[in-house]
Amino acid sequence: MTSDGENFVEKDFILENSVVLPQAELRYQTYGQLNEAKDNVVVVCHALTGNASLHTWWGDLMGANKAFDSSKYLIVCCNILGSCYGSTNPQSINPETNTPYGKDFPDVSVKDTVKLQLKLIKEEIGASSIKCVIGGSFGGMQTMEFAVQGGSPFVRSIIPIACGASHTAWQIAISEVQRQAIYADPNWEDKPFLATKGLEVARQMGMISYRTAHGYCSKFGRDHRDKDGTYGSNSSWQVKSYLEYQGKKFIDRFDPITYVKMTEQMDSHDLARNRGSSVAEVLQRVEIPACVLGIDSDVLYPLCEQEEIVEHMPNSELKIIHSNDGHDGFLIEQDQVNRCVVDFLAKHE
Repeated sequence: MTSDGENFVEKDFILENSVVLPQAELRYQTYGQLNEAKDNVVVVCHALTGNASLHTWWGDLMGANKAFDSSKYLIVCCNILGSCYGSTNPQSINPETNTPYGKDFPDVSVKDTVKLQLKLIKEEIGASSIKCVIGGSFGGMQTMEFAVQGGSPFVRSIIPIACGASHTAWQIAISEVQRQAIYADPNWEDKPFLATKGLEVARQMGMISYRTAHGYCSKFGRDHRDKDGTYGSNSSWQVKSYLEYQGKKFIDRFDPITYVKMTEQMDSHDLARNRGSSVAEVLQRVEIPACVLGIDSDVLYPLCEQEEIVEHMPNSELKIIHSNDGHDGFLIEQDQVNRCVVDFLAKHE
């Protein structure tokens, strides 16, 4: 499970919890060239199960006169530290034991992930500043962290999408039941990388939370896979088939330990931790321009969370993405997202 790109390596990387990662690798891809002023960098942050290959999941935003125009910007997309697409993760070899980290992989926070990306952008890429950071969902959390940790004048603007300023009890609960599905797999204790049945169920749970009741009902209704469909143990609901397919497809590209560790990393998201008495206080200190995108049907990261960000962040505006597909709208409604990004970047040239 890798993606194309290059690797940035940081030796003895100190995590937020003071644990030292002997070798922290960050897989990343770039599109375009750094300009003479070295200030045309646009950073794009991926979501929970994404990767550094931006063109494979936000491709409609790439191209001339679009959000990610490589003739104007140097676009940088990093695989999150702890993810299984090229960055150091639970499958990586621990140089101290010469065996995979497995469940002993250290706890990584969103702060750690952004800290390593900032080192890449400053030291490897050599940027003088970042024009804009953009991301949805887990990518939006990183985007918010860039604004606080990177700070002005290095980070000049942000576009966080479908996220909040901290992971709430609602989101932690949804992540926890997914982890419990993995823990319940008989392989979890002794062969955790093989706990794939639990991972399938966790993915199915996630796929429900990413959409809406309206979306599921309009797509599947009460349809069956066969004309003789019935209820009970012999039922063949189309929605059941869809969820099973999504679960089985997922285990070909992700592993159970990484999923547990990555959802725990999402739960670490809290802009106020060790920074202030409240999220509102921290947001008030973020004075760079921000365009906050929310999805009107999102039940996982509801619109009220984006409204809270805009309420407290002094130089921010809220744009609403209209979708029947819930949280996944930031990936599905690419035309709407593209228009918002293009307009915001043009306004802040």
